[in-house]
Amino acid sequence: MFPEFRELISNLKTTDHHFGRLFEQHNVLDQKIKNMENGLESASHEQIEVLKKEKLQLKDQLHTILRKASASA
Repeated sequence: MFPEFRELISNLKTTDHHFGRLFEQHNVLDQKIKNMENGLESASHEQIEVLKKEKLQLKDQLHTILRKASASA
């Protein structure tokens, strides 16, 4: 996710608690969705779609933080 911001992501994960928490939530959701889609966790199509939307919202928030941080650097 966001390879152009790889170094900034590493930096923000250690210096920005809010960013780190959002990043971790995104990763947890990503793994949960993969598990559901692969049948490792039971879920309806609707439940998976809800989680995908939540993951996308987190990704949007992360991207906004990254854009702001890169603009001020």
